[in-house]
Order: sequence, then structure tokens, then C-alpha cells
Amino acid sequence: MRYTPLTHNKDFTRAYTRGKSFVHPQIVLYVNKNRLGHTRVGITASKKIGNAVTRNRARRVIRAALSAVMPAEIGGYDIVLVARGRTPHMKSTKLEATLAKLLAGAGVLPGKNHD
Repeated sequence: MRYTPLTHNKDFTRAYTRGKSFVHPQIVLYVNKNRLGHTRVGITASKKIGNAVTRNRARRVIRAALSAVMPAEIGGYDIVLVARGRTPHMKSTKLEATLAKLLAGAGVLPGKNHD
């Protein structure tokens, strides 16, 4: 595993309030630097997405796309990915391109826009 999970509500809240957001119709990305030296990732899907089965599918799709896009070492970031209405109806391969573009725009992926 290339990242550790975000588990505490205060960490999610910090990413929402202090982090930079990148919005797309398929997914929302919040990025906040941390001082830990390793990346932590949180994936959320609210009840607006649908029932439990739909929310779990959205999280699985996001997790699969993230594992395909995220490199092993990117430094210390807190990343929160929020599912949107379209997310559970997508294939992870379609979401990979969107996620790569958002992460590059955020300066998280090395060798892209900001690095």
C-alpha cells in the first residue's frame, strides 16, 4: 500500500478547511500538505450518492483508480477524495484520467505541472 488511510474526523475537517479543492463532475479532490513525510488518503461518499451498495461501489471505483494513478513516493500530503453523483456509474479506468489530471493540477504527481 502506498498510503495510509485518513481515519480521524479532525483530519478530514483540516483537509476541507485548510486544503485546496479541485472540483470535477465525477469527483472532488482536497489536498493539504502534512508534516508526516508520508501520504494519507481518505475516501468519502455521502448519502446523497445513494444507498450503501452504491456508496461502497463509488468508494471501490475511487480506490481502484487511485491505486493505478498514484506513485509510490509523493511526499507528505493529506488527500480527501469525495464521490459525486456520477462516480458509482463509472468504470475505474475512466476515472483514472480525471484523477491523474486533478492530482497533476494540485501538484501532487511528480514530473507534472508543478514539479
